[in-house]
Amino acid sequence: MSRSDMKSILLIGPPNVGKSVLFNHFTGLEVSCANYSGTTVEYSSGQLQQSDKKILLIDVPGTYSLEASNEAEQVAVDMLKGVTARDSRLASCCEGTHQHPDTPPPAAVLCVLDAVHLESSLYLLSFVMDYSLPVVAALNRVDIARRKGIEIDTALLAEKLGIPVVETIAPTGEGTEALLDEMKQAVTSTRSGNHPRPSAERWKDAEELVRELSRPQSVRPADRLTRQLISPWPGIPIALFVLAVSFGLVVGIGMGIRQVLLLPLFRGIIFPLITTGVETVVPPGIFRNILIGEYGFLIKGLEWPLTLVFPYILSFYAAMALMEDSGYLPRLGALLDGLFTRFGVSGGSIIPLLLGYGCAIPAILATRALNTRKERLIIVTVICLTIPCISQTGAIITLLAEHSLLTALALILTGFSVALITGLVLNRLLTGAPPAMVLELPELLFPRPAVLGKKVLIRIKRFLKDEVLPMAGAVGIASVLYESGIMNIIGKFLSPLVTGWLRLPEEAAIPLVLGIMRRELSILPLLEMELTALQLFTGALVGLFYVPCIAVVVSVAKEFRLRTALIILVGTSASAFFLGGLSARIGSIF
Repeated sequence: MSRSDMKSILLIGPPNVGKSVLFNHFTGLEVSCANYSGTTVEYSSGQLQQSDKKILLIDVPGTYSLEASNEAEQVAVDMLKGVTARDSRLASCCEGTHQHPDTPPPAAVLCVLDAVHLESSLYLLSFVMDYSLPVVAALNRVDIARRKGIEIDTALLAEKLGIPVVETIAPTGEGTEALLDEMKQAVTSTRSGNHPRPSAERWKDAEELVRELSRPQSVRPADRLTRQLISPWPGIPIALFVLAVSFGLVVGIGMGIRQVLLLPLFRGIIFPLITTGVETVVPPGIFRNILIGEYGFLIKGLEWPLTLVFPYILSFYAAMALMEDSGYLPRLGALLDGLFTRFGVSGGSIIPLLLGYGCAIPAILATRALNTRKERLIIVTVICLTIPCISQTGAIITLLAEHSLLTALALILTGFSVALITGLVLNRLLTGAPPAMVLELPELLFPRPAVLGKKVLIRIKRFLKDEVLPMAGAVGIASVLYESGIMNIIGKFLSPLVTGWLRLPEEAAIPLVLGIMRRELSILPLLEMELTALQLFTGALVGLFYVPCIAVVVSVAKEFRLRTALIILVGTSASAFFLGGLSARIGSIF
């Protein structure tokens, strides 16, 4: 039986409601599950493992409504209407291989409601029930609601809505068996859609129903803490402290792993064994140099990704997971909303911005959850221009922090300054409505070590699979170009720019060539050169603003158009060389 012959159920709900956890439970597939908005930007699908029927469960992007005000909402509307991936932009995929162009039209909908924020969930459900599809509701997070003093009459809710409602606790699997039975029945039933209503009327009905179903909760210490975290005082000092501590943990832990564990292991044991083995088997000449020479594939191809970049990736993902699972990131977005609106973006854009420090591609895709095209363009440009990916961040920290922490901080402040200026300029140049932030604040929780460990492990596996091999391959290409003399020819061609404008040694032209393939390679070769503190800063500054990776350029072209990608490509290159030369001249004065 092909996928197009199967029955399908759409899994719909707001972000942070446990939708992805339920999806994993029913299908056995792993998807990224984070405690902030915008995790599932593209849909995933998988067959129900607990059912003898051929039923496909489709995880729709998390959304707060179906008014199609952003791309994530438009995706949900298309799916409810039965628009297939072949007919829309859903054929592209951020990660994984669960997306298929022959997804069958939906036979039913599983709508996940948040018992803690029931009003907004009922608002979303009202849109879902406009369609002529059987609907089953999962009232999730009832355990957290009870701890907050919220008691919901589930039987009355089901009676008022006219659909089955099942209480669930996604992490423990409570209620999932009853929910599965309702889903099996739903795919064989029919239902007439409701008459569409204005948004104001939907909100009013949701408010009245919530008042009828539950009693008001008392103010808890966690609620008072939330108000403090999203207020300028003491929210801003707390945010600065959290970000400073996170930066310190990333640098300190990463540096410790690199210097204490990885460098002694590779330089003391692994590399000597590789060198001895190659020298025994391969005679002197260009082929041996390609393997273990100055840019040796078997040496630099392992050393750069695994001893220079990997330790900082490990510490970065650990710090990000702590902020995600504690529920602090959405509160940081709410705190920054007032400031961000001056730059034409909402506080919710802090999510793709921080994702950009991991990898620009998922960060660009996460901007689909933003409300306007103008906001998306501003954030994507800032990500491509000023935010280094985790591999590039590791290279910068290795290059600067281990020589001078103040130099690394100066580079970070420069990046922030350029990001702010870019936002201001684009806000003036681009037309569009002002942004509006809709952001649920999940429960403040103490992160669970087991969940944190699993999340970090999944991301590390993805890095080892998706980043190490391409980086090693780029080093191999560089080794061939260097040993064949082609790199020197290119270096001499770029020499006036490198030595004259940037005031770097002639061999610094080589990283500029490598950076076209992999952005972090515009920085890593500088570690092998004898550079002054000013030259280190200049080289790192050029690397920070240098051209995005080819994969990032392709992602921008797919999300917008080729012209936009080319403008960003030219803009980043021009900014890199202009600011690099400016830095070299200003620094020489002092």
